[in-house]
Amino acid sequence: MATTEDLRADLRRLVDQLPEGELHAARRFLEYLRCAGAPVLRAFTEAPLDDEPETEEERAAVEEARRDFAAGRVVTHEEVKRRVLGQA
Repeated sequence: MATTEDLRADLRRLVDQLPEGELHAARRFLEYLRCAGAPVLRAFTEAPLDDEPETEEERAAVEEARRDFAAGRVVTHEEVKRRVLGQA
């Protein structure tokens, strides 16, 4: 019986031997297999695109966040946990 390492090596060899025109199909299939066992990940990958237009308020909030980031006005994840949860 092949080990996981052996199986991965076989898969790499097969991928290396694929015709160039089949690489996109192989990638999509492998991504499908990766998500098949993860229902939450599958739900995200299969969710419809958000086609709701961005509001002016949302656009302004994003710009403000970009300015804050560029100016170094940021808080780390650890700092947020410390402040909110008393952790870290």
